[in-house]
Amino acid sequence: MTEQQTTAQQQDILTQAAAWRSAGRRVALATVVSTWGSSPRPVGSQLVVDGDGNMIGSVSGGCIENAVIHEASGAMKDGKTRLLEFGVTDEMAWEVGLACGGTVQVFVEPLD
Repeated sequence: MTEQQTTAQQQDILTQAAAWRSAGRRVALATVVSTWGSSPRPVGSQLVVDGDGNMIGSVSGGCIENAVIHEASGAMKDGKTRLLEFGVTDEMAWEVGLACGGTVQVFVEPLD
């Protein structure tokens, strides 16, 4: 994916988040803030979730998405940010979907 495509995708995610907020929905934004080793998505990748479970974007290509969505739901309820860290050894990497091990940090924030 080119830098221009990545920027356009991020803009779509933020536009959708703004639209959901304008419609009165609760919304949380998750952003990959750091990676080490293998990572399915680069730093800056985003996922937005609303209170009805709708989502757009991705922070992991699926392997940690459910945990991030769960934490986003909690952030919408309690209004608190979260810094999540997912890491795995090379031996367990294939089981959870991180192809060669590595660590991913995801910042989750409720949007007001």
